[in-house]
Amino acid sequence: MALISGETARPAPAPIRDATAETFAADVLDASREVPVVVDFWAPWCGPCKQLAPVIEKVVGEAAGRVRLVKVNIDENPQLAAQLGVQSIPAVFAFSNGRPVDGFMGALPESQVRHFIERLGGASSPGVDDALEAAVAALEEGDHAAAGRIYRQILGIDPRDVRAIAGLARCSIAAGDLSGAGKVLAMAPEDRQNASEIAGARAALELALGAGEALAALAPLEASVAANPGDHRARIDYAVALNAAGRREAALDQLIESIRRDREWDDGAARRQLLTLFEAWGLGDPLTVAGRRRLSSILFS
Repeated sequence: MALISGETARPAPAPIRDATAETFAADVLDASREVPVVVDFWAPWCGPCKQLAPVIEKVVGEAAGRVRLVKVNIDENPQLAAQLGVQSIPAVFAFSNGRPVDGFMGALPESQVRHFIERLGGASSPGVDDALEAAVAALEEGDHAAAGRIYRQILGIDPRDVRAIAGLARCSIAAGDLSGAGKVLAMAPEDRQNASEIAGARAALELALGAGEALAALAPLEASVAANPGDHRARIDYAVALNAAGRREAALDQLIESIRRDREWDDGAARRQLLTLFEAWGLGDPLTVAGRRRLSSILFS
């Protein structure tokens, strides 16, 4: 459609740009409501970052606007890295509709980066997306058998779909079949082992494996924390037990309190445990989002 005389066309947003803490909301969260946005956390001193940068920039450039790339220098923006739980770089997160949906760590070869970008660019069909939503709803309602059937149907169409693999593993965990969950996670393609869905399901499995012991220690740990509020080891173990008992918000409260009291205790053990819970709960889980905000308010206050 032609422009009205005298009207100036607005240039399309650059497919690759740098972001800061001040621009992150606009450049990533808001922009991802239009097209997927890939965020590359890097640093000038990081060798693998220098290997990944030209590869991911090339692939995003070839996507012709279907995907955007935002680069974040963690030396200049450490608070952003902390908020997303970045512990090593390069770390790449994909955002869609204002929330993180996928990611990987390390300098992957071009073929794997290309596959990652292609998936974000709309490779999955609406039918599969609808099925995934139905499976998630069934699992949240406690019907893990129905959710499992849907995930298996999706894998019959695309055996590489890590969303379905992770979902099926979570179904096995919900059913108490922890061995089966491990076998399902082993189905993930080698180039997708670092996908956020797989990492989250793996974290959930690790927590489930220790749940029995944690539940047995719940009452004694509660007493220990009450008797000695400065006992960080007991408080962290108490949080793990609370999570195993399904009291997730209480577990979050205990870990936040430990970090508030001494964020550096045992090389940041409470923060590491909290990030494990975030992975297990899922990046988009409302409690994860709220927990990251609370963590950031402590780390950067």
